[in-house]
Amino acid sequence: MLRPALLAAALAAACPAHADDADLAALRAEVQKMKTDYETRIQTLEARLAHAEASAAATAAQPAAPVQDVASAAPSNPGAFNPEISLILQGSYAHLRDLPARRISGFLPDGTAPGTTRGFSVDESELVLSSNIDPYFRGYFNATLNDGSVGVEEAWFQTLALGQGLTVKGGRFRSGIGYQNEQHPHAWDFATNNLMYEALFGEGYGNDGLQLRWVAPTDLFTELGAEIGRGANFPGTDRNGNGVGNYALYGHVGGDVGDSHSWRGGLSYLSTRAADRHSALADFAGADVNAAFTGDSKTWLADFVWKWAPLGNPTVHNFKFAAEAFRREENGSLDCTDGLCGAGSLGSYRATQYGGYAQAVYQFMPRWRTGYRYDLLDPGSRDFGLNNVNLPRSDYRPSRHSLMVDYSPSEFSRFRLQYTKDKANEGQDENQWYVQYIFSLGTHGAHSF
Repeated sequence: MLRPALLAAALAAACPAHADDADLAALRAEVQKMKTDYETRIQTLEARLAHAEASAAATAAQPAAPVQDVASAAPSNPGAFNPEISLILQGSYAHLRDLPARRISGFLPDGTAPGTTRGFSVDESELVLSSNIDPYFRGYFNATLNDGSVGVEEAWFQTLALGQGLTVKGGRFRSGIGYQNEQHPHAWDFATNNLMYEALFGEGYGNDGLQLRWVAPTDLFTELGAEIGRGANFPGTDRNGNGVGNYALYGHVGGDVGDSHSWRGGLSYLSTRAADRHSALADFAGADVNAAFTGDSKTWLADFVWKWAPLGNPTVHNFKFAAEAFRREENGSLDCTDGLCGAGSLGSYRATQYGGYAQAVYQFMPRWRTGYRYDLLDPGSRDFGLNNVNLPRSDYRPSRHSLMVDYSPSEFSRFRLQYTKDKANEGQDENQWYVQYIFSLGTHGAHSF
């Protein structure tokens, strides 16, 4: 309204003082017409603005249309990037004494560590394929490659949609007992296995069967698990029969302490059976004899892990302490041949044995870690029955001390130097040196806690 008034004032000022009444009337009419047109335009614009605001409010009140995923809308090969593929390259140089055999005194079988090779060697490489199959299942396959031989270490499916904290796994898998058992060698904190796992399982306990796990809906992490399977792996043997050859039960609890600490502890139980499980022993004369155990093997495990990282950030400094202990009972018969046992001597066999390890690993600066591990086994009580006259029973306790330092240029590569003082076999005191490399190619999932 201000603009027409100014315009009228300007026109009036511009008119000469002697203008007649007719000219003034014409000017007033023109100004009034301009004022009316201007007000009409203002009203039209205000009406359009009100309509636009009403339309915008109505649109906001309606539910938003679903946004279509561009990747899923675009035509593509449904098998692209599926499954995830990774390859673990692992090799080492081992400086070891030239010994006829490396055994763990007092334990059946002789406990020879797999893959113990002097000099340069390519350890088992791992080829891994994994993917979600559909909304209900996930699949995982791990093949070990070593000097022309291929082995299927794991091949399983796992449910994704049971709910209530339940999952079912079926196929071939590493058992959930203990702490380290589910870890593959490339995830170990040391170049070699601990003495406890070598004596109990050779490397780790795997099985063909079914696994049920339940995670409770509680603030404190609580996990319960049960497994049944074929029971073909040590300490059991494959008996080529129907039914269940072994079963395992375990439970784990854990949680956080403040912003920098976390922990987990657990108890596990494994029951299996062996038939003619071979062992290499020495008789009273020091001669090698062959022994075959048939009977039940039961193992109890206790594990504990503590981790520290400042405010939960492990990139600069972090620390991990892990320890496991076991009790194993075996009850059955032992058939001894050769040496003082002659053509054959069958006697009962009962043993209760113990052991464990404790290790600590500290990352003292980005990419650099150092660690120490102590292993100790106790042969416990052993009764060879009729073969007590042929086979000695020593109270010697096998042990090891291991010290390592490793450097990781990235999360996909690692170099490690390790020294081990090995006293696993009575009468053999060995200094061992290892240089190891580990490379991860392709997509690789995060490791367990």
